[in-house]
Amino acid sequence: MALTRAKKAEQVEKLASELTGATTAIVGTFQKLTVSQDFALRTVVRNAGGKYRVVKNKLAARAAQGTGVEQALQGLKGVSSLAYSTGDPVALAKALTTWVKDNAEFSFKLAIVDGKILSVAEIQQLASMPGREELYSKLLFLISSPAQRLATVINATGRDLAVVIGQAVEQKKFSEAAAS
Repeated sequence: MALTRAKKAEQVEKLASELTGATTAIVGTFQKLTVSQDFALRTVVRNAGGKYRVVKNKLAARAAQGTGVEQALQGLKGVSSLAYSTGDPVALAKALTTWVKDNAEFSFKLAIVDGKILSVAEIQQLASMPGREELYSKLLFLISSPAQRLATVINATGRDLAVVIGQAVEQKKFSEAAAS
């Protein structure tokens, strides 16, 4: 079914508004993808905090003008789909990479993260990185670890002194010294 100019303009406008805040876009292609596989892919992308669309190349290029993912959507050829996100790029890459392992019908073309275009190999590397939440937890551990050690050492001095005094009291060393 052919699209009218009005429908194309509407699609371009809608996609442009969605791409305005996108910092990550992964462009893929597929052949013979079933409806259930497409539904599963959309669910995986949604759970990773992204959105997924099958796009017409020229309309996607037009919609991406002036956005952070403009470079990735220029000059696309063949069947293209677009997964994009404003959140964690690693989460989106991990979700898609995991899904692609089980579904050979889908393959990556390229990606763009914060204005830098990534190849297929770099998408795989991105997917192998720890996620944002994991990095935050590691950073907090590294920050709090020295403080925890310092508190333990400071408490150890007082605790050790209390143990020595307690042992001296048990052995009645203070009462002999006071009696003499």
